[in-house]
Amino acid sequence: MTRLRAQDTDVCGVTAAIAVLDGKWKTSLLWLLESGPRRPGELRRELPAISEKVLTEALREMEAHDLVHREVHDVLPPKTVYSLTAYGRELSELLGPLSDWGHRRLDRLTAARTAAAS
Repeated sequence: MTRLRAQDTDVCGVTAAIAVLDGKWKTSLLWLLESGPRRPGELRRELPAISEKVLTEALREMEAHDLVHREVHDVLPPKTVYSLTAYGRELSELLGPLSDWGHRRLDRLTAARTAAAS
């Protein structure tokens, strides 16, 4: 269903953006790749709860949406490196204000719980 929503041109812009980011790990992967190219093993070490299968699927979907570039080096053993495309970097930068809002929301929730516990 997510893939269909990501291809639907008859939706609002926010829905179109969320469809591309849908999933538990894509925003974390964007955030990690913001600091530079990474190999899949590095990404797994930094996100220990993600399985290899889910990591591969998420990266392939992100590549299909032109958010990440996959570069395979012809060496033994094979070396694959993922990096953000310009399009992916643009999306990552746009998520900054949303992240700020999310942190303010978490602060409000913490303050409300503290006040309720007093």
